[in-house]
Amino acid sequence: MRKASVRECRSGRALVVALALAGCGRTERPAVPTQRARVELPSARETRQCLADLRALGVDFQPLPDKDFGGGCGLTGTVKLLDIGVPTANLGAVRCGAARAYAGWARNGVAPAAYQILGSELSRVVSMGSYACRNTVGTRGPARRSGHAIANAIDIGAFELKDGRRISILRDWNSSDPAVREFLKVVHTSACRRFGTVLSPDYNAVHRDHLHLEDDSARFCR
Repeated sequence: MRKASVRECRSGRALVVALALAGCGRTERPAVPTQRARVELPSARETRQCLADLRALGVDFQPLPDKDFGGGCGLTGTVKLLDIGVPTANLGAVRCGAARAYAGWARNGVAPAAYQILGSELSRVVSMGSYACRNTVGTRGPARRSGHAIANAIDIGAFELKDGRRISILRDWNSSDPAVREFLKVVHTSACRRFGTVLSPDYNAVHRDHLHLEDDSARFCR
């Protein structure tokens, strides 16, 4: 009887611990991945060259200090974009390479497509952020850090036009308006020419409301 009581006690404590962990799940740092991140950190030389490229493009930006948050999350060679010629909402720290690709895409891909296809100038691009210490979601295999964990990815949720229209990925990806569908197809294709990984609602349900733009060498466009 004594041994049984000990076992029951241990079992009860284990249950309490399990329930406590379950209740705190949303606030915990995501599990450290078992694989290394796909994108290596940029060297100081690469960052210097990238910053020079941004200046040459006439981009106004603020270099940000490097920060290591542990567990594969951190900011290295990041900038805050202040003015690229196209207003962008909700965009924080971005790796310089991703910022360079984004500036080229927004100015030379999105803005012209809005005017030529939709007949209105682009007012702003609405992002859903860049840095987030988390793992990839909606993919199979062992856990690994997302490009967002090193600020190397940008999520885009919508495009706003000066005539008042708002083209959102969630609502308009399969729009009944052929011009809107063409616009989104063109900006998607344009992104694929500038970023290594581009994920859209055609990839999986996780991306039903945004375009994921990542500056890597994967050459994956979906």
